[in-house]
Amino acid sequence: MTENRQPLNIMGKCDGERLASRVVEERIQQAVEAGHRQLIVHAFGQHGIGGRIWKTNGEPVHITIDGHAGQRLGSMGYPGTFIDVLGPASDDVGWLNAGATITVHGHASNGVANGMAQGKVYIAGNIGARGMTMTKYNPRFEPPQLWVLGSAGDYFAEFMAGGVAVICGHAPQNLENVLGYRPMVGMVGGRVLFRGAHQGFSQADAKMVPIDEDTWAWLTDGLETFLTAIDRLELLETLTVRDEWQLVAARSPQEKKGVERRSMADFRKTVWDEKLGKGGIVGDLTDLDRSAIPLITHGDLRRFVPVWENRKFKAPCEATCPSGIPVQERWRLVREGRVDEAVDLALAFTPFPASVCGYLCPHPCMTACTKGSAFMTPVDVSQLGRASINARLPELPPLSGKRIAVVGGGPAGISTAWQLRRMGHEAVVFDNAPTLGGKIASVIPSSRIPADVVEKELARAAEAIPHVHLQQRLNRSDTAQLIADYDFVIIAAGAQKPRTLPVPGKERLITAMDFLSEAKKNRVKPGNRVAIIGAGNVGCDVATEAARLGAAQITLLDVQEPASFGKEREDAEAAGAVFRWPVFTRRITDKGVELETGELIPADTVVVSIGDAPDLEFLPDDVATARGFVAVNEDYQTSNPKVYAIGDAVRPGLLTDAIGAGRRAAETISEILAGKRPGADRKMVIDLNRISLEYLDPRIIQYEDIDQCGSQCSSCGTCRDCGICVAMCPEAAISRKALEGADFEYVVNPDRCIGCGFCAGACPCGIWDLVENTPMG
Repeated sequence: MTENRQPLNIMGKCDGERLASRVVEERIQQAVEAGHRQLIVHAFGQHGIGGRIWKTNGEPVHITIDGHAGQRLGSMGYPGTFIDVLGPASDDVGWLNAGATITVHGHASNGVANGMAQGKVYIAGNIGARGMTMTKYNPRFEPPQLWVLGSAGDYFAEFMAGGVAVICGHAPQNLENVLGYRPMVGMVGGRVLFRGAHQGFSQADAKMVPIDEDTWAWLTDGLETFLTAIDRLELLETLTVRDEWQLVAARSPQEKKGVERRSMADFRKTVWDEKLGKGGIVGDLTDLDRSAIPLITHGDLRRFVPVWENRKFKAPCEATCPSGIPVQERWRLVREGRVDEAVDLALAFTPFPASVCGYLCPHPCMTACTKGSAFMTPVDVSQLGRASINARLPELPPLSGKRIAVVGGGPAGISTAWQLRRMGHEAVVFDNAPTLGGKIASVIPSSRIPADVVEKELARAAEAIPHVHLQQRLNRSDTAQLIADYDFVIIAAGAQKPRTLPVPGKERLITAMDFLSEAKKNRVKPGNRVAIIGAGNVGCDVATEAARLGAAQITLLDVQEPASFGKEREDAEAAGAVFRWPVFTRRITDKGVELETGELIPADTVVVSIGDAPDLEFLPDDVATARGFVAVNEDYQTSNPKVYAIGDAVRPGLLTDAIGAGRRAAETISEILAGKRPGADRKMVIDLNRISLEYLDPRIIQYEDIDQCGSQCSSCGTCRDCGICVAMCPEAAISRKALEGADFEYVVNPDRCIGCGFCAGACPCGIWDLVENTPMG
């Protein structure tokens, strides 16, 4: 979107009435989406101004606030957002700030930078209570910064967990105490640089440290930037006297253990027992052990305990991939530099990793990616998919002696035959076409997938499935004989009968499959004008091919809003195709399509693309059908227990749905042949609430290569071996244990663990779970 460089005024009042905060925010968001990058907001106490501005295409947005800004100014601000307040500000400036730069040309009230994780907040005056509290710090990014020209209010830096605060002490609200009452209580991370007198801070949580050369250089550079932002650069010389500055840093967990504190045992000995006698007020009534239970418990006394549940659950990407590819596992291999293994892994789940994952699949795995729930860009699996053209045929096990007949040599049939052979069983494919591959080889346009990719993957599949009988049209008796001769039969015959319209002139129609098949061989001349009845994805493929073959006027007609989506729809629109709906066809003439309204859609060629139906005449009577499709259970078993059916013969769907169904049917048959209960080992999907995404980069819009993709995968359900849990544990209770080979596990020392749940809260993969403690005995 083109940036609009003219400042846009957004008023906080309309017709003398104050606008609600929600309305002002909507107007700001609309202005940004329209391309405005310089906004002047005339505020009347509206809340949250300047926050959550994310859809900027990476362009900076500058917001000047004239008037009275309400609470939570710049809350959840994003990198590239710059906010200037021409006066004071209310509570919670920069609340949960994630990258915005906020400048207040006056005082700010309570809660400045509360929960801030990134960005900078500049205050040209003093701040109120609880500034810089509960801040965060992701080591992948610059730490959050708070700069205050004056002083801080009470409870400053309470539970501060990261970042840097700078208190300049110029014209403070209290000359004798620039840090306020009880600062830094519970501080666990970050630093505070300050200038001026103070009346102490929490020695148990923080400590004075010297200012080294690097810190001083950072401070002086930052002061110049800060003073320039608040228009007080004349104070630079005054504020850069090194001896006037002090630095406080958070104590480490190990240091906190060394701070002298009265223990419960000491309290009991020197106060309780001394005043009341052994056993306290009931000491003369019982001889039971009345030892005090510590406030923070370990071992069997913990109410909850952490459990490392590596590989117990499926990742959302794996669960939504119809082929069941463990995408997160492939990205793990990429992170470890084992790209070849990542590429080869896909062949355990599909014979078409490049064709489908790289080009044809709409990628439900990316739609389900956990990062999408946090407004991050899902990891781009298509890059790894296209690299899979070089995947090597895996070593195949010896044959088990079991034979399965597969009726259909399209994607579903090849998939199930491939999986059966990988599991050690012989698969024999029967197809009535002259070549293997079905629609993936004969119909899908080369504009969607390069021909050499399909050819290479079909050749690789043929190596694993040597027994293929082409141009074999089966009848009922043939199928019955297959059922008798083979251990199982899988019906993967697809949908071969094009549906048509019962209207006058229907003989003039060309079916979409015929058009695409002939177009792929450059044997059709559509003319200048093409009308396509049916605006789904197949209809869009027809439109794209018609444009390639010279058609200039292409119209897609549908009785409802078109179901097309993704690349097919985008390519059709790019080719200039026009979509019309809802429209109904009355007849087909030599001039085109006549609609029920009487309107004529001129066309030299009319293509019908309203779906295909399976031809099931070859099925015996004991295989039940429903509404023209084969009836199956959840494992694709038909009413005949020896017969399974998959793909478009069961229900219309995507190529990847058919491939996934083939894998599921093959797994079920293999489990039955092994004497197992089908589906007993299937995993559940991990709960998204267990995943912590704070350690991933939210700024990525487009991935550069597969290495960047691998680094940004959260690896839901599978441990990344990142060690964050070890670093986060306040009691140093977690350690990494090496197992045989490259395997490992993370273990918990119950004598140290207090069941706080920090490990579960911080884990980017959701591996740790906090469960109720049920000690044995």
